[in-house]
Amino acid sequence: MTIANRAALEFLLSRRSRPARTLALPVPTQEQVGELLTAATRVPDHGKLEPWRFLVLARPGTDRLARLVEERGQALGVEPERIAKSASQYSMADLAIVVVQVPRPTEKVPLIEQTYSTGAVLMQLLNAATAAGWGANLLTGWPVYDETFRQEGLGLAPGETVAGIVHIGTPTAETPDRPRPDLSRLVTWVTA
Repeated sequence: MTIANRAALEFLLSRRSRPARTLALPVPTQEQVGELLTAATRVPDHGKLEPWRFLVLARPGTDRLARLVEERGQALGVEPERIAKSASQYSMADLAIVVVQVPRPTEKVPLIEQTYSTGAVLMQLLNAATAAGWGANLLTGWPVYDETFRQEGLGLAPGETVAGIVHIGTPTAETPDRPRPDLSRLVTWVTA
């Protein structure tokens, strides 16, 4: 016998991201972040490898990262507009959580399954933040693909990558929902 949790399903059917630029203070406390991260880790994790970890970014750390984005962008010859846009993702952030993929060497669980588990952590973190009443948005950008930024700015070890950065705060503006996928184009039933 199944027992439906209609409220949870309704939440998932209406969940949406809020633009990071519309998120402001207050942000979750350290205790509240702990609860969000606890929820985020309740994902499929074959082999119990925990192929992910978290960096919680807060001020003045986000300001330091914005300056590093500007330095790295100039050093790499990135267009000034792209540098400014990427730097603002950090300079405007009062709280952001970096989900880091930490590959675990094992023959039992392929890397792709570890990557999927890390992606599930990202989605679960977005859902947890939204369910707790916060606005949340997932961002990346060119800096997270720059080895120097990852190592000097975020302290990542070789082989670690940024799966995504979830910005969390109080929504300051209503944002319209975006069009959603047409399932009739995406679903194939295999019945024989």
